[in-house]
Amino acid sequence: MPINSFLYPGAKVTPAYEVANSCRFNSADSAYMHKSQSGGNRRTFTISFWIKRGKMGNNQKVFTAGTSGTEAGFQFYDGSTENTLRFYEYTGSDVILLAPNRLFRDPSAWMHICVAVDTTQGVAANRVKYYTNGVQETSFATATYPSENYDTLFNNSGSSNFVGFLDSHSAYFDGYMAEVCLIDGQALAPTSFGEFDSDSPTIWKPKDVSGLTFGTNGFYLDFEASDNLGNDANGGTDLTEVNLAATDQATDTPTNNFAVMNPLANKIAASTFSEGNLKIAHSSAKGGNLSTIGFSTGKWYAEMKIVGIPTDERWHWGILPHDCHVADDPVNTGNDGIMLSAFNATIYANTGSGHAIINTFYGEDQTRFDSFSGILGLALDATSGTKTIAISKAGAWITGSDATDTDFSNALKVDISTAFARYPHWHIATGTGTTGANGVYSLNFGSPEISITSGNADANGYGNFEYAVPSGYYALCTKNLAEFG
Repeated sequence: MPINSFLYPGAKVTPAYEVANSCRFNSADSAYMHKSQSGGNRRTFTISFWIKRGKMGNNQKVFTAGTSGTEAGFQFYDGSTENTLRFYEYTGSDVILLAPNRLFRDPSAWMHICVAVDTTQGVAANRVKYYTNGVQETSFATATYPSENYDTLFNNSGSSNFVGFLDSHSAYFDGYMAEVCLIDGQALAPTSFGEFDSDSPTIWKPKDVSGLTFGTNGFYLDFEASDNLGNDANGGTDLTEVNLAATDQATDTPTNNFAVMNPLANKIAASTFSEGNLKIAHSSAKGGNLSTIGFSTGKWYAEMKIVGIPTDERWHWGILPHDCHVADDPVNTGNDGIMLSAFNATIYANTGSGHAIINTFYGEDQTRFDSFSGILGLALDATSGTKTIAISKAGAWITGSDATDTDFSNALKVDISTAFARYPHWHIATGTGTTGANGVYSLNFGSPEISITSGNADANGYGNFEYAVPSGYYALCTKNLAEFG
C-alpha cells in the first residue's frame, strides 16, 4: 500500500498543500458531531477523510448515517476483526459490506480513506469503490454490493450524518480526523482529495479540496476554528458538536505528523491510553511507555504534565531504547529498562523521598518533586559528541541539589553518551519502577491535549508548548525529523 510520507521523514517530501488542523476524538468523552440531511442524491456520493487511530480494537463508528439497526458508513468492526475498517449499509441484513482484508492498526500514521458510491452503475463492483491512500482496495474478506439504483441512507431526508459516532449506538471513534468531506451527487476518484508525490511516487499526500462542488448535503470539515470545530468550511450548515472542546483541535495532521504515545509498544500492561494517545494512566506494573516516533540523532524538546503523581512510588520521565521488553524493571541496570541508571538516560522520581535522581541510580544530583503536579520539560541532545538530557520543572531547568534556573545554559545536562553507544534507536518515554505506581501523565510533543496558557513554538514555528523551547531544540514531528532526524 502507498504510504503517507509524513510518517517517513526520510523521503523529505514537501507537500504543495498544508493541512493546518485535525480534530481529536476521545471515545471516553463520547465525542462526536452530527448534521441532519435534506433531500439529496442517495445513489451517488463520495466520502473522504484522513484518519490517525487512537485506541485500538473495539467497535468504533467513524462516519455514519441513520440510526442503530438501520445504518450505513465506516466502522472499525468488533469481534476478531476490530481493526478492519469496513464500509457498510445494514437494514436488517447487509445491503452493502466491503470489508478489506487489510488491517488498520497503526497509531503512528495518518491514512486517507475514500469511498465513491454510484448505485446507477450496471456492474455491481462499480457501484461502491473503496480506496486507501489513493489505491483501490481489491482484496476483501467480504464484498457485498448494492442492487442497481439502490437508495442508500446517505443524503436521506429526515436522517442524520454522524462523525465519530452513530445515533443510538455507543461505539465512539477514538483518534484524529482531518479533511473530512461528503460530496453529494458525485462519485469522485481519490485524486480529487490527494495526489502521489512527483518525486516519490509511492507517497500519497493531501491536496486542496476547497474548489470541489459539495452538493446539497455535502460538507467540508477543516477543523481550523477551535471555537467551532463543526464549521462547514464550504459554507453550508455547520455540524453540531457534542462533548468536543477547543483543546480537541490539534496541529497533528497528515502534512505534519506529531509523536504521540504508542499503545502497541506499551511496556506496562496495565496502562490506559486516552486523548489521542497523549494521556496515560499507569497502574500496578513496572515498565515504560514509548513515543510513536523514535530517533537516533537530533535535538528534541517535549513536555509532560503530571496530572496525578504516585504516592510513595517510583516514576520516570526520559528516554527508552526501542528494544526494551515488557517485563523489564525500569530501575534494574542489568536489563533494558527505562531507568538504565548506569547509562543516565532518565530522571528517577520517588515521592517517598521527594527526590528525582537525575544522573545515576544512587547519584548526588537531586531535586525535589514532593506533590508536584505541574509540567516537566525534557531537552534531549542526541546530535552532539556528548549526548545529554536536561529536565525542567515548571519552566525552570534543574541545575542539581534542589536548585533550578530559568536560563537553559545553566541546566544540568546529564551525559547519556554511553546509553546511545549501547542502543542506536530511542523514544521519549514515561514509566514506573514499582508494581503499585498509579500516576497519570499528559504528554505534549507539540500538539497538546491540554490547554496551553502561553504558547511557545520551536524555531521552525512548530509545536505549542507551555514553556519556551531551548534554542536549537525542536518538537518531535515529521517536518522536523526530515530536517534534523
